[in-house]
Amino acid sequence: MRDNSSVHWRRWMDGPFIGGDPPLVGSPRRATRPDRFFTLHLGFAAADLAVAREVAVGYAEALSLLRPELALGASALSPADAWQRAERLFCGAVGPDGERCLDVAGHPGFHHAPGPGGLGWGDGDQS
Repeated sequence: MRDNSSVHWRRWMDGPFIGGDPPLVGSPRRATRPDRFFTLHLGFAAADLAVAREVAVGYAEALSLLRPELALGASALSPADAWQRAERLFCGAVGPDGERCLDVAGHPGFHHAPGPGGLGWGDGDQS
């Protein structure tokens, strides 16, 4: 077999086998890739950056309730014409058991794991 393209492999693998046994060499298989992350940019109007942060946090939290596979901690906010100036919406500090804090970025006090009664850690009340 001179050509090693997938068409020739399929024809060879699907054809009749001598003696009824499949060959020892199978068609090449592609290794499965791990899932990659992608970013969805949603546009909305707000009076200023502080209001935009509140609205963006609300959108991110609401979407994470509807679609739990969303990476809430990776949410970011940027002006529509300056995506390179994106800022994180959530803290993301790593806790002692590997969980991440999902409180808003720059929050005062302890870090908290997601969910009701989530583990709290950190330096205490910083106010």
